Amino acid sequence: MKLQKESYDVVVCGGGLAGFCAAVAAARQGARTCLIHNRPVFGGNSSSEIRVTPHGAAQFHAYARETGILSELLIEERAHNHERIRENGWTNSVWDMAMYDMAVRTPNLTFHLNTAVTQVLMGDERNIHAVHAVIAGAETTLEIQGRVFIDCTGDGVVADGAGCEWRFGTEGRDEFNEPHAPEQASTDTMGSSIHFKAKDMGRPVPFQAPEWAIKHVDPAYFYEQGRHFYDIVSGYWWIEIGVPWHTIYDNEEIRHELTRHALGIWDWIKNHDPKMKDKAAKMALDWIGQVPGKRESRRIMGQYVMTSNDVAARTVFYDEVAFGGWFIDLHTAGGLLAATAEPASAEGYSKTSEYAQKTYCGPYGIPLRMLVSKDVNNLMMAGRNVSATHAALGTVRVMSTTALMGQAVGIAGAISVQRDIPVNELHLYAAEIQQTLLREGCFLPNVQHDDNRDLARQAVATASSSALVYGAGPENTDTTFGFRKKEDQQKYKTMHEPLHHRRGQWIAIGADRIDAISVCLTNTSASDQVVKAYMVLVDHIWDYRTEPSQPLAATELQVPTGSRKRWIDWNVGLTWLTGLPKTGYIRLDLDANPAVEWHSANTVIPGLTSAYEMGNGKMRRYLSDGGTLSFRITPAQSCYAPSNAISGAARPHASTNLWRSDPNEPLGQWLQLEWNDTVSIREVIITFPGHLFREYHWYEPFYRDPQCTKAYSIQAWLDDEWKEIHREEHNYHRHRKHVLAQSVATKKLRIVIEATHGDPSAAIYEVRCYSERSACSALQSASIS
Repeated sequence: MKLQKESYDVVVCGGGLAGFCAAVAAARQGARTCLIHNRPVFGGNSSSEIRVTPHGAAQFHAYARETGILSELLIEERAHNHERIRENGWTNSVWDMAMYDMAVRTPNLTFHLNTAVTQVLMGDERNIHAVHAVIAGAETTLEIQGRVFIDCTGDGVVADGAGCEWRFGTEGRDEFNEPHAPEQASTDTMGSSIHFKAKDMGRPVPFQAPEWAIKHVDPAYFYEQGRHFYDIVSGYWWIEIGVPWHTIYDNEEIRHELTRHALGIWDWIKNHDPKMKDKAAKMALDWIGQVPGKRESRRIMGQYVMTSNDVAARTVFYDEVAFGGWFIDLHTAGGLLAATAEPASAEGYSKTSEYAQKTYCGPYGIPLRMLVSKDVNNLMMAGRNVSATHAALGTVRVMSTTALMGQAVGIAGAISVQRDIPVNELHLYAAEIQQTLLREGCFLPNVQHDDNRDLARQAVATASSSALVYGAGPENTDTTFGFRKKEDQQKYKTMHEPLHHRRGQWIAIGADRIDAISVCLTNTSASDQVVKAYMVLVDHIWDYRTEPSQPLAATELQVPTGSRKRWIDWNVGLTWLTGLPKTGYIRLDLDANPAVEWHSANTVIPGLTSAYEMGNGKMRRYLSDGGTLSFRITPAQSCYAPSNAISGAARPHASTNLWRSDPNEPLGQWLQLEWNDTVSIREVIITFPGHLFREYHWYEPFYRDPQCTKAYSIQAWLDDEWKEIHREEHNYHRHRKHVLAQSVATKKLRIVIEATHGDPSAAIYEVRCYSERSACSALQSASIS
């Protein structure tokens, strides 16, 4: 066996999404980084070997999609992949190659695939000196030394080898008083899954299961226990087994049992299911996974243990470095061997049940301290092995969230090395880590851009034009900002939307007053109806409190018999004297009245969302997108001012934070920054709209977001004229960094947007200008050109 020794600043073990983002982030910050992964492709559960599509906060919250390195990868994959996204089992090698391509092109990054960590070597009892890893098929052992180690192995292999404390199983109710915890602690964990994929052959195709496959004969096992066949092309998350097997030590036994079940389930679909067998007659089994996708094993104890109480309360942490927003998704121990599937599925995915109210959460912040080992001085972690209770893991474990954790610890690790800060003291430098994350395109719900090196913050922003919000209704034309497929657009035009629950529409404001507002309603009854209406202040776009404040105004709308898609007017008469703020959001709420329909607009107004009351004083996103409900507002609101591009936020939150040009004006629209004194600019960072509103699963093959800028020019005022200093012709990414060939001394800078991917308006969330280049600017400009 050959022994090969290597030495790095940062060593990341595990190349799933968390580990991959950690390694790329550390390398981009200039740290010499090594990534060790025990599989032939990156991505972990998201890879083509396992095929779980990444989920995250945008599944439940409008404009909550994760950004940063993960966003770059997902945008790149969609731009080049011919395959449609399905829930499970669809992933092909285009996704693997998107990750591989980024890894190969990242300076300072060395990686070893097919390489498993076998031993942890301690320098002393509180510091890891090196890890030993074996390259499969190469008869080579690596001894990899590092200054900072990051455990993203999922099973906590490095932390366990280093002697760290870890937990396995479920805490009892009495330990943290978590409402999601059982009365008694146990070793129960969520199970592992494998998926399958089928192919339509265009002709009847028989299937005969092997004798060793599980035989299913009872429809109740599926239809009465929450195991739903939402697709016959691929699936299913509920092909899951853990207990009574151990998710670490019994992984091979679990794989075999899952294979037996997967074949048996396909046999049931093809040959026995009265509802499915005709639909599946022409389908042939194309692929069955043989690497179980794990949900839970060791949880390494860190400087802070996050609980589901933190999630529910949206605790604000001073060292917030990531965010989550998936529901508290705790699968039933035993999976296929249990009496029912995961609870939400078992109750038919009710959106207003007691269970739904208890588990709907976010967006919430995640602290750095839960990603730092309490026992070893130079060890951090990201992924499903972080310092959280079993109940909190139900939400933080999803891959889009773990990718954010990974980028955070990668940046933190690089800062630790470069500034010689002990890992266990990094939380004291949270502000620096946070500002670096924001500069790299990430988002933190409770942290604002506060980088005093950003010259744009000293400028005055103006623009060629700015859009106004007049409202929208069913008569509007869908521009697919809600990513609605053509076959779905007619459904939105004709769908029935009774007011079974209180419903609210966020409206961005910016006109010092609201004289009147109208809503498009239908009375489906044989008598006149009354609907109570309210205007309330909200803190931000995810302020889901049913009654966040005393109403600014309230009335009863009269909806006469026979009204169909009729605009009902309300003379509101709100001004700053009656409590109307100058910027931000208000929410227009209509109370429940099932005899009345409040129609959706057949479009999505950027930066606005909608929600409905789910019970217990809480609202949740309306329908599957939180799109715009019909309303008209007088006067039109100026909520897309150019100053939004230097507001300190790069997505809708406390306001739209978006400059958007007048859609009636031709493109060639510009945003301008002007300084009192000459500034020297070397780097320009631009964040365009798009890839935020809905989750990745809604995006079509070869996708280019219509809101995203395609062609643009950066111009500087030099020698009394505008001179182009950079040009892009084929952009489709949202976060772009441009390092100029040489510094430019100017008092004025313009970004001229010449083309988008379909939106008639030019738009920008944020512009930053720096006199020096950042550590990873050269890489990122190259990687997304």
